[in-house]
Amino acid sequence: MPTSAPAFAPVRFSDLGVRRELVVALEQSGIDRPFAIQAATLPDALAGRDVCGMAPTGSGKTLAFGLAILSRLSPRHGARRGRRHPSALVLVPTRELAAQIEAVVMPLAAAIGARVASIYGGVGYANQRAALRNGTDILIACPGRLTDLVEQGSANLSHVNIVVVDEADRLADMGFLPVVRRLIDCTSSSRQTLLFSATLDGPVDKLVRDYQHDPVFHEVEPSEADQGDVRHHFWRVESVDRVAVTAQVVRAQGPAVVFCRTKRGADRLSDRLGRSGLKSAAIHGDRSQSQRERALAAFRAGRLDVLVATDIAARGIHVDAVPLVIHFDPPADSVDYVHRSGRTGRAGADGHVVSLVDNQQLQGARLLTRDLGISDGISAPDVPALSSLAGGSTSRALRTGVARGKDAPPARRSRRRSDDAPVAPRRGSRRKKPHGYGSSRSARQR
Repeated sequence: MPTSAPAFAPVRFSDLGVRRELVVALEQSGIDRPFAIQAATLPDALAGRDVCGMAPTGSGKTLAFGLAILSRLSPRHGARRGRRHPSALVLVPTRELAAQIEAVVMPLAAAIGARVASIYGGVGYANQRAALRNGTDILIACPGRLTDLVEQGSANLSHVNIVVVDEADRLADMGFLPVVRRLIDCTSSSRQTLLFSATLDGPVDKLVRDYQHDPVFHEVEPSEADQGDVRHHFWRVESVDRVAVTAQVVRAQGPAVVFCRTKRGADRLSDRLGRSGLKSAAIHGDRSQSQRERALAAFRAGRLDVLVATDIAARGIHVDAVPLVIHFDPPADSVDYVHRSGRTGRAGADGHVVSLVDNQQLQGARLLTRDLGISDGISAPDVPALSSLAGGSTSRALRTGVARGKDAPPARRSRRRSDDAPVAPRRGSRRKKPHGYGSSRSARQR
């Protein structure tokens, strides 16, 4: 897998080859300097290369592939000029991420007269069929609903020449990669494929090998300015006391995102926290799209003390200034821990991550802290310590190897030899789950 030379962050997006209309639209919205992942991937993407990007959540991946797509759309052949079928397809794991990407891309698309549509479950088919019938240039979709529309004859992907697979590892975890492969097979054989993922192991690695031709690999780590000080606390709490401790922690340091393992557990915890006087809402796969959107909007607006979620909210959901994340139920593995915990400490803000560990989970929790490089171990609850950044283990970034698989080599940035011969990056091995600390979950449980 060849790599390209790292780019120093340019002053303007125009230096990367982004279309002038898009540069103007970005500047009008207050964005005048590309993030590292954008500076790294845009030149190759705009040159038509297949790109494989690894970067943390919140690093600017949406603009990276959004600007690549919009800059390459033909100004003469678009949905508003009589073309019905989409030219670009973005595949994502969750409805929330689809809606979030649409919100980022749509204002920029308007600047060049392009149309954007999002396709996901939890809502009726009528509006989505109408959007496809009226024509769209960029289609953002969850695999399940898009498959339904393709099989019904409402969606035609044969004209798609740019495919983006976002959060590929999450799609793999949810069992969607076979569907993703079938959808990519429906697109143009000469397509360009851009893939973004936190890991490149197992089925994701096979997706890269099967659907990318001579790809350029970029791995970008967050800068110090993008990361706050985050304290990680592992507290030994009896199972019967977890709700009371959660409520106490939220009152001391909330608002908080609290993660549960199951949908029923999230509903039950949200109800119990509500009865304790906290304003709470749950978000999971059984909630309708309107319910999920209302809960997220209320949390973003500060009208909720707690957003109780399954792992559906662990990736791709951006909420500014979340000071606290609580693992009410332990994550399945270190990768899930990193993504859940990434809801705090964003954009330079500080935060706390509290994991509640009962007696049956002690062994798995110890393995997890070792894998993550968290050294302070498991202690008794200390809620007063949360009033300041005291206690717990501090990190600006958890171990890089966690995101690529526990046994992966150290992260390597994109680079070339002095003679410009490509250097193939080493890939991480299949990640291992800490025994006894959580278990694998099916997409149905989410």
